[in-house]
Amino acid sequence: MRRRAPELRRPARRRLSYWICSLLGISIAAGFVLFFLQHHHQDRFRPPVRVCYHGFPCFFHSQEKIPTDGNNSRGTIYPMQGLLNSTSFSRQLADQMTLAKAYVIIAKEHNNLQLAWELRSQIRNGQGLLSQAAVRGKPIIREKAHPIISQLAQLIYKAQDFHYDIATTLAKLKSHTLALEKHANAATVQSAKFGELAAKAMPKNLHCFNIKLTEEWFRNPSLRKLSEEGRNLPRLVDNNLYHFYIFSDNVLATSVVVNSTASNADHPQQLVFHVVTDKVNYWAMTTWFLRNDFRGCTVKVLSIEELSWLNASSSPLIKQLVHAETWAYNIAGSSKDQSWETKLKDPNFASLLNHLRFYIPQIQPQLEKVVFLDDDVVVQKDLTPLFSVELHGNVIGAVETCLEAFHRFYKYLNFSNPVISSRFDPQACGWAFGMNVFDLVAWKKANITHKYHYWQEQNADQLLWKTGTVAPGLLVFYGVMEPLDRRWHVLGLGYDSDIDDRLIKSAAVVHFNGNMKPWLKLAISRYRHLWERYINYSDPLVKDCWMH
Repeated sequence: MRRRAPELRRPARRRLSYWICSLLGISIAAGFVLFFLQHHHQDRFRPPVRVCYHGFPCFFHSQEKIPTDGNNSRGTIYPMQGLLNSTSFSRQLADQMTLAKAYVIIAKEHNNLQLAWELRSQIRNGQGLLSQAAVRGKPIIREKAHPIISQLAQLIYKAQDFHYDIATTLAKLKSHTLALEKHANAATVQSAKFGELAAKAMPKNLHCFNIKLTEEWFRNPSLRKLSEEGRNLPRLVDNNLYHFYIFSDNVLATSVVVNSTASNADHPQQLVFHVVTDKVNYWAMTTWFLRNDFRGCTVKVLSIEELSWLNASSSPLIKQLVHAETWAYNIAGSSKDQSWETKLKDPNFASLLNHLRFYIPQIQPQLEKVVFLDDDVVVQKDLTPLFSVELHGNVIGAVETCLEAFHRFYKYLNFSNPVISSRFDPQACGWAFGMNVFDLVAWKKANITHKYHYWQEQNADQLLWKTGTVAPGLLVFYGVMEPLDRRWHVLGLGYDSDIDDRLIKSAAVVHFNGNMKPWLKLAISRYRHLWERYINYSDPLVKDCWMH
């Protein structure tokens, strides 16, 4: 075959090379242009983050330079447009302070006390500025924030030069974080204990009130005569009337419950209150209700000592208390059973008044339906319609409280114990105690008091639940509880300061459950007036103890 002349092939190959070179050159040029544009765009909008130390950010204003050592190249500042909002300076300051606190700890451990002192001084300045802004409710302005931020940045940059490496920083921060968590947990527990003590302690004005009422009891023989005459009134067992039970050692709190219930009743003369108190407060409680007429309602005060059937042979709780007292008396020193001693000191365990709700049918066996009220409630509407609520054969009517997770069964009971886990649903909804309607006929059929005794015996070693009456109440009324409309009973006024006013206004009963009782100084002031409006401050005894 004849080959083509070489000169015929060369022009085509030359033309192809020109095209390839041209396309390659254009691509390279376009790549440089795109790279430049992208780099320029990022520089314009990059946050003003200066890497002070191995990834820890220090934030500065986009137009300000922080002075740095001329021999060091780590002082680059990048502009940003997002720091002009109302909280940006606060965020910058808080971030700088957080990092500065870490370096304070490390500087101390490296014995660099001067640097630690300088850092703490600027941290205090920052804290003061943040506090002032919080009090005023206004954002921090640049003129005030920038000097502190700049000083902190310089000190943090200075701390870098001491070669506090990231491993040391993380290790120290982790150990101090764990220590702070332990302190915080201990403080939380201690705060809860102090809150419980404050709630259970009697204020001096209440103590004054009780003393003066007791003095009047012994000074006025007519009061004792009236008390004897009212012991066997037919009204006390008349099922055509509306019967309420209150178990309390607080005279004024009980008075508020009675007064608020009677004041909001359409026919207060048809109300009968059965008040049970302890021996110490019996005379004061009796005196108060004999010398005051709450719109014609009947109030009968009993002492718990008068309930002769409530003894160690009939009640496991009393048996445990007697055993505890005997044990503590006979055995001294290191061999004393500390758990029993703790039980004795716990009012939730030792106070029989808290447990009398499980013996209501035995106090007045003739009654068929009653409403139980705690002494820390305030009644705002007529409660007599409660007696007409259909319980559908159930024993107790109550408002369910499972809108929040901590009111479910597993929060109160030990479900790791098969005695509990085999019989109850851990996710079962709890319900509120403090305002309950009881069908005592159904109570007796279900043998509720016997069930209470059974569970008290099962919990003799406190492995099923801790002290209190909520857990045994959930157990004994499980399956025999009728849910009531939520408006009958609104809880939380003793711990929640953010309850909706509309919910409070619509409630028939508001409950100050929690440690912030309305008669204490630590009460939530927003709700205190709901309780105080049912106190007669013009009464000489009240005035004498509250106004001096």
